[in-house]
Amino acid sequence: MTSKRVLLLVNSKSRRGEESRAQVVQSLSARGFSIVLPSAQEMEDCSALIRRRAQEVDLILVGGGDGSLNAAAPGLLDVQRPFGILPLGTANDLARTLGIPPTIEQALEVIVGGHTRWIDVGMVNDKPFFNVASLGISAQLAMSLTSQDKKRFGQLGYALAGLRVLLNARPFSALIIGPRTSARVKSYQIAVGNGLYYGGGMAVAEHASIDDHQLHLYSLEIKEVWKLALMARAFRAGRHGAFQEVRVEDGRRFEVRTRKPKPINADGEIITHTPAVFSVRPSALEVFVPQPQMT
Repeated sequence: MTSKRVLLLVNSKSRRGEESRAQVVQSLSARGFSIVLPSAQEMEDCSALIRRRAQEVDLILVGGGDGSLNAAAPGLLDVQRPFGILPLGTANDLARTLGIPPTIEQALEVIVGGHTRWIDVGMVNDKPFFNVASLGISAQLAMSLTSQDKKRFGQLGYALAGLRVLLNARPFSALIIGPRTSARVKSYQIAVGNGLYYGGGMAVAEHASIDDHQLHLYSLEIKEVWKLALMARAFRAGRHGAFQEVRVEDGRRFEVRTRKPKPINADGEIITHTPAVFSVRPSALEVFVPQPQMT
């Protein structure tokens, strides 16, 4: 790999961020990288920092979870520098989708390997997301799960918060406008996926890919929330479309309208509200990924 100047963005608030920062700096320096290391104050607006410092570097390295990557996405789209991922968060679903290994040293070896892939970026009301944007149960979960919960409990924190949300979940009415059909629905959750994984390893759709130039929508239209327990394995594998109570559709653009504005969770963060327009930007960003396995 010839590019040696790297802008290093490590979210110290992510689950493993603060303890990992020194290790990342040491490992990059040992590999011959020249590091641009922003101050904590500069890190407050990640995308503005990327836009301001991009001309100084050849690549951008983001250390954190899916929320950190979401915060960096607007800046990454603007500057069009290749970027790498250090999965230091709780769920790390984008890293999982791209096959990036979980340890710092393994993830850095992916950067050093220099192999890249162009990936799609989802948009909701002109705000980018990598994995999934959704309303309903997942948005309530995002609002109830604190950063302290994530740091202290990790994946268990998601499970505990999810149980609290499910016990109080109520369906909502919405209008879904897709490329082929429109439908008024009563749903517990409407999700629109760009990548493959979300929610700590659940699959958006069995056939989804982050470079297929498509979005993958599902609407959870069950009568009783306890039925989710029967569907858990199917959701994990992305086969939830086999259930009649789950509406699924693929396309490049969707609209979702609700009577009152509802919060939308994208990559674990609340970033906008309904009414919402979902679209895809094909092959929008270049990211470092593992070399494909020879068969």
